[in-house]
Amino acid sequence: MGLIKPGLSFSLIHQLKSDLEDLSHRIDRLMHAIDNPNSSLLNEFEEIHHLFHDIQVSTASHYLNSYLAPFTNQFGVLSKAIQHLSDRNHGALIVIQRNDTLDSYIHSGVPVNADLSFPLLESIFYTGSPLHDGAVLVCGSTIVSAANVLPVSKQMVVEKKLGTRHRAALGLSELTDALILVVSEETGRATFAFAGELYPIRTNGAN
Repeated sequence: MGLIKPGLSFSLIHQLKSDLEDLSHRIDRLMHAIDNPNSSLLNEFEEIHHLFHDIQVSTASHYLNSYLAPFTNQFGVLSKAIQHLSDRNHGALIVIQRNDTLDSYIHSGVPVNADLSFPLLESIFYTGSPLHDGAVLVCGSTIVSAANVLPVSKQMVVEKKLGTRHRAALGLSELTDALILVVSEETGRATFAFAGELYPIRTNGAN
């Protein structure tokens, strides 16, 4: 499948270079500290880990917007819904259709055919809602259906370390160019699946 290759904005490139230089300096200091028997490296490792994660999340969030922009003008609505769901540890699975037709890959759930809004998404994924366990299908600015069943990834490594929502998101992304947003019910962390990979995205909560 053909993937969009969006460029990075000048401001993001500048920030990314600055962050990577900081990361490089920290790794360099760590390399020198290894030879000092009195050095404690654990804190430095932890700081490097957090810095690298922050860089990855910021960059992934930029690409998420770029991947979605040609297919929906509701990125703000989706972001707000993911933020609220993440804050409340409400698990969610949202499929945004792009170029590929998804009919042969999704087992249809309950038709919704309503304008995309974050209150509606929140109500669908509210714990205890009859529709909260399946995936919502979004096309353009419309919630087409809810409680959809997605194909699960067959990757053995994936099956062992990820939950059902993440495996389903990966499974559909391996077969189509759809982009799938996931919120973990256990941790509240938000990710998106695209082209068979998972990427963390920024919220003010768990990420």
